[in-house]
Amino acid sequence: MDLVRWGVVSAGRISHTFVKDMSYVSTGVVTAVAARDLDKAKAFAQQYKIEKAHQGYDALFNDADIDAVYISTPHTLHFEHAKQALLAGKHVLCEKPFTVTPEQTRELTELAKRQGLFLMEAMWTYFLPAIKKAKTWVEQGRIGQLRHIKADFGYPLPYDPDRREWDASLGGGCLLEMGIYPLSLNYLFNPSCQFDIAVVGRRAANGADRDVSLVFDYGDSVSTLNTTFDCRLPNWAFIVGTEGYIAIPDFFRASECSLFKIDELIDHFNDERMGSGFEFEIAAANKAIQAGELMSDDMPLKTSLYLQTLMSDILKRF
Repeated sequence: MDLVRWGVVSAGRISHTFVKDMSYVSTGVVTAVAARDLDKAKAFAQQYKIEKAHQGYDALFNDADIDAVYISTPHTLHFEHAKQALLAGKHVLCEKPFTVTPEQTRELTELAKRQGLFLMEAMWTYFLPAIKKAKTWVEQGRIGQLRHIKADFGYPLPYDPDRREWDASLGGGCLLEMGIYPLSLNYLFNPSCQFDIAVVGRRAANGADRDVSLVFDYGDSVSTLNTTFDCRLPNWAFIVGTEGYIAIPDFFRASECSLFKIDELIDHFNDERMGSGFEFEIAAANKAIQAGELMSDDMPLKTSLYLQTLMSDILKRF
């Protein structure tokens, strides 16, 4: 196919970013959007000059002029919507967290395989050039032997049990909402599954997790990760080795990274992007779909399963 034709499931905030960044990708086009409220779908379509606006998601899944769907509905609806899309013969790019249980991830993985369709969690951080550059520096041995990974992601979010991010019935809580970013970064730079873990967590009145601190002990290295709704964390990542370290500001949406030897800056990278950063994962998904691949090499489904299993375990520890 010359262009991957996308349908957007939900006209919410993140969908706006997806459609805007599609304009920086030459291999795909958004041809339809769906929302529960038809007026909202029409307004979204008009804003971005999208051909079709559907009321309800079933109409989008059954649209013969769509090859793939992007899902950005609340966490607890990801499984249902991804499953419906796959059964309708659509490739799927689903926002993080991919699902809310490991069992759901396994079921979607098997379904996509049976259907012969591409399926990927939209972990955009993995596709950012600055993160890839940092990974290359590590693989080249430029920081020596890995000793520490430090990463945090937190923003103050006033408690409101009716707000999606706090709503426990919708998979609310800081770990699934934001903690998945430091967890996924840690796994990218240290994929070992052999570790001891210490967890300090605090919950809100409705049971949603509001503050989580983690220490992973790998023997030769240690990772310290934090996420919270209570305050603004620095939101930096540091990959530290015996000979130097890499600093990544706002690592979840990283546009740059710096390499230090002791206190001396010895290398720096800036991607000089034009979009918000979604364009890199969109381009990768398009390429995989056009090549007939069923999953991404950069964000394979086994990684999604690992993260789901890990988050499920962490939440049981407090």
